[in-house]
Amino acid sequence: MREPIDRIVDSLLPLAVPIGDLTRYHRNPRRGDVAAVAESLLWHGQFKPIVVNRGTRTGRPNEILAGNHTWDAAVERGWDQIAVTWVDVDDEDAAKIVIVDNRTSDLAGYDTELLADILSGLATLDGTGYDQDAVDELLDGIELPSQLAAETTDREGEKTADEHLAWGHIAWGTTRVQITREEVERLDSVHAAFYEARGTDTGFAHYLLDQHERESAGA
Repeated sequence: MREPIDRIVDSLLPLAVPIGDLTRYHRNPRRGDVAAVAESLLWHGQFKPIVVNRGTRTGRPNEILAGNHTWDAAVERGWDQIAVTWVDVDDEDAAKIVIVDNRTSDLAGYDTELLADILSGLATLDGTGYDQDAVDELLDGIELPSQLAAETTDREGEKTADEHLAWGHIAWGTTRVQITREEVERLDSVHAAFYEARGTDTGFAHYLLDQHERESAGA
């Protein structure tokens, strides 16, 4: 497992300034998750500069326009420097920069299924801003299709699903695997028999794993 970075990345070091020389924007309407930003700084370091207004036209020198919560998190982590890019704008343009930086983030969205797939493929969730509960909630929110996207027609003219198309997913921990319709039907059948015999589905995964071990031992 790799070590945390917890510093400005090397490529941004020429942009570093003393962290105590900067001040937060005086009217920032954004309320960020400083703890999540601090976790990102821990694992990834500062990989993009914050934006600071020199303030010659506002009378408020070294005021942060974009990256206030990154600055907060760096202070929380005890950093003495932070990487900065500079602008020198008046009050109106400063306010617009603050607003648009937040607004463009608000307007963005996710391909939820792709996000879940990426998160499920990671070795750990450290530094992603997600924990396992959040990933589980994301996976739970992905609906199985009510019918398969592609269909074929049999000789009697009835529609039948292509058995090789992915129909759903099985997820455990950070692993998420696509399964076909045939696999779903087989799992349903095995689960129904298991539940009828025991009156509960507790232990179903152990049952499947034990069955696999028995088959492997007999191979």
